[in-house]
Amino acid sequence: MGEDMVRPYLRDGPMVPALPADAASLLRPYLQTSGRVEAADDELEIEAQVVTSAYGLNSFGRLAFEHRDIVALCATTMSVAEVAARLALHIGVAKVLVADLAALGCLVVERPDPEPADDLDMIERVIRGLEGIR
Repeated sequence: MGEDMVRPYLRDGPMVPALPADAASLLRPYLQTSGRVEAADDELEIEAQVVTSAYGLNSFGRLAFEHRDIVALCATTMSVAEVAARLALHIGVAKVLVADLAALGCLVVERPDPEPADDLDMIERVIRGLEGIR
């Protein structure tokens, strides 16, 4: 029997095509967010800074493992985008999970200033930082 064909459940059942190796990775984000694709806070910015709250630390043992990973990681303040990158999550999944934790009170979210930055020194530092990671 080839690797591209399997017999599901029954030894002598019909041969069916095997799922591609990356099929599980397509299903996992759906499971991590309980099928949701939009965050509870649909305006959560990827640059918003998040940090674990005291309640989050106290609730650590009762959280699902994806939530635990985020609560542990956010012991140090970081952006939603950093959470996604460090945990190898799709940014949409990270936004849903972070918004869930914030709604539970496990994370404190600090929103970015809505006014555009007029500080040229800061803009130049950001550009140099981005060029440095290229």
